[in-house]
Amino acid sequence: MAVDHASGISASKPDPVFLRVKSGMTVIVTDTDGAWRMADVIWVDGGARNPKTPTLFQVADVDTGVINWVNANFVTHIVPRG
Repeated sequence: MAVDHASGISASKPDPVFLRVKSGMTVIVTDTDGAWRMADVIWVDGGARNPKTPTLFQVADVDTGVINWVNANFVTHIVPRG
């Protein structure tokens, strides 16, 4: 009987999407209830421990124009330019 032994090395996880977001990009923001919206990033705010790591984004909703702050974890996709 053959036994598979998993290797002790795990595959590296890709970086979270929000680490690549810059001002001027268009992103998809997904809320806790699963609803999503498209927004333009106006400002990227860094964290207290590392100012280069984004924690908050000021965004403008593409449909309504409403401007608000969103937690970086809620950014799920970057919309490609085109």
